[in-house]
Amino acid sequence: MSHPILSEFDIVFAGGGTTACVVAGRLATYDPSLRILILEAGQHSLNKPIHVQPSQSRLNLAPTSTTVTFNIGNPSPRLNGRAPIVACGRCVGGGSCVNSMVYTRAPASDYDDWGANGWESENLIPLMKKLETYEVQPDCPTHGYDGPIKISPGGYNIGISGEFIQVGTTYHKRQYADDTDDLETCNTYSKYINGTTGKRSDAAHHYVYNQAHNPNLQVWDEKRVKRIIFEDKRAVGVEFTSDPVSCPDADQSSSIVRASKLVVISAGTFGSPGILERSGIGAEAVLKRCGIEQLVNLPGVGENYQDHTNGYAPYLAADQAATMDAVSRGESILRDSPAHWNSSGKLSIVQSGLNSKIKWRPDGEELKAMDPAFKPRWKEFFQDRPDKAVAMFAPLANYVSPPSKPLLNDPAGGYMTANYFTLYPVSVGSVHIKVTENGKEGVDFTTGFLDDPSDIATLDFVYKKTREIFRRMASYRGEVAAGHPDFPEGSAAACGEASGPVDLNAPDIVYTAEDDKAISQFHRDIVQTAWHSIGTCSMKPEADKGVVDTRLNVYGVSNLKVADLSITPSNVGTNTYSTALIIGERAAIIIAEDLGINCV
Repeated sequence: MSHPILSEFDIVFAGGGTTACVVAGRLATYDPSLRILILEAGQHSLNKPIHVQPSQSRLNLAPTSTTVTFNIGNPSPRLNGRAPIVACGRCVGGGSCVNSMVYTRAPASDYDDWGANGWESENLIPLMKKLETYEVQPDCPTHGYDGPIKISPGGYNIGISGEFIQVGTTYHKRQYADDTDDLETCNTYSKYINGTTGKRSDAAHHYVYNQAHNPNLQVWDEKRVKRIIFEDKRAVGVEFTSDPVSCPDADQSSSIVRASKLVVISAGTFGSPGILERSGIGAEAVLKRCGIEQLVNLPGVGENYQDHTNGYAPYLAADQAATMDAVSRGESILRDSPAHWNSSGKLSIVQSGLNSKIKWRPDGEELKAMDPAFKPRWKEFFQDRPDKAVAMFAPLANYVSPPSKPLLNDPAGGYMTANYFTLYPVSVGSVHIKVTENGKEGVDFTTGFLDDPSDIATLDFVYKKTREIFRRMASYRGEVAAGHPDFPEGSAAACGEASGPVDLNAPDIVYTAEDDKAISQFHRDIVQTAWHSIGTCSMKPEADKGVVDTRLNVYGVSNLKVADLSITPSNVGTNTYSTALIIGERAAIIIAEDLGINCV
């Protein structure tokens, strides 16, 4: 069946998320004559408040949102039969335009652990500096000061974050550091948007939209990539249709755009393996079930799915506490008007409600108190790697409950929420295409959440630790009981309202075996994604179920690369936006070198 060929470009990107924007933007800067096309299923994000105004970031996760894709996982007995849902960005700029703007960086050793030539930390640190304008403090040797991405605490400070640090450095006996993102520091408390304008600092606006003067850099939104076109296993183009979600009434017939030099798949951890499989690249069993003729046997496609397992526990805040709840409910829209925000950038709406954190490792006493199921993991992975945190936890200055356990609909009053997630869970999953009962394409997605017992052991302990911290914070007025474990009647751990915090030196809550069961049950009921999905087109040797080599070339074909978080071979102890940017910067250099373009 023939399809109309619309045009030809030098490089075609299948997907327009964070990494695609970085790579395409850099290449267009290196050589403005390059004809570059980005095909994105979602819509443009240019100057839309939902994408540039920090306080509106939560609207991207509304059930009716079309700026993200909700990927529904297979029900899991480890999650008490739940089918977990994992959202990923679905707009130009991808996750960088919909995330919560928490910018952290992984320890340098995470990149060294990849064992990939050219991707060692010594090669990536200059790129980390290149992409940053670090507005937090001057003269930090591992940070940059003239890059496209602005890093700052924003222009509005929330007191709850200070309380979290105060209790953490006294009761929890951890030190304070101005910068826990120096690529090595962890187990200290620290503070976390463009500090001048108050706008989100994303890849779309700062790598692509700022090059509107270059007609050779084009973005076609609302275009769903079906497959890669090959001639003798050489990628020569991309077949696409109008996206049925972005434009449901549009003609769904296919078109082809040719690529004279290179095709780059950059559709993310969910999209990239699907494009490869629809193109005949993947495991024989998967392709056979979908009626797709195999071009290359690559069983690693769609495997090695990884994430960070994430939990929330909401608390009542004092009446005088400054929180983001009024902004979330829209009550401050007149006071903090968008017009005022545009002129000042210093209002509460420039905040996402998160300003402090700890990358946590257990000390000796905490390690003894943890479930024995964690001990082998500690000895095998963490014990001799002091730069690797076990979990990250932070206070959110607003009410958050997990989607799997909705409590109230925008409840009145002020709240604060403990957010915590494991950084190196053992459990892994997979993402593949499938044919549904009605004959349409679907996603066969297994998260793997909590499959390994060490993962829930970490979450259970961190719930206890964050609760002890929160109940000592000045704004604490008790727990929102429905958002916590269902402890047995009469338990010392029972949740409820309180008149104020306990003393810093008060004894910790003593949990019984029944209480511990309630906490584990709670986590199996509520644990969810941290929206840090990686790994499904891993950069590993083909014999180890790798999909791309260290130059990002897909095994078994030519002129085809993958560049996004799906190439990550092992987990990174960070919010993954920073890693997506780094992958983009490195990929741009690789492609420029391949094409003989000067990228200095």
